Amino acid sequence: MKIKEVRELETKDLAERLEAEVAKYNQMKLNHAITPLENPSQIKATRRDIARMKTELRQRELNK
Repeated sequence: MKIKEVRELETKDLAERLEAEVAKYNQMKLNHAITPLENPSQIKATRRDIARMKTELRQRELNK
């Protein structure tokens, strides 16, 4: 997910999407510990998406 896409989302939608991404990330880590993923770089990409979302939420909070 690009930063442009993150900025276009409403705050409520962004928070919901963040929750879903965190759940997906945790599931990916668990699955990878049991059986290695086909593409382990997905974990890194998901972690970075989560960071982008958290950063945007924090910026919106500070700009109120």
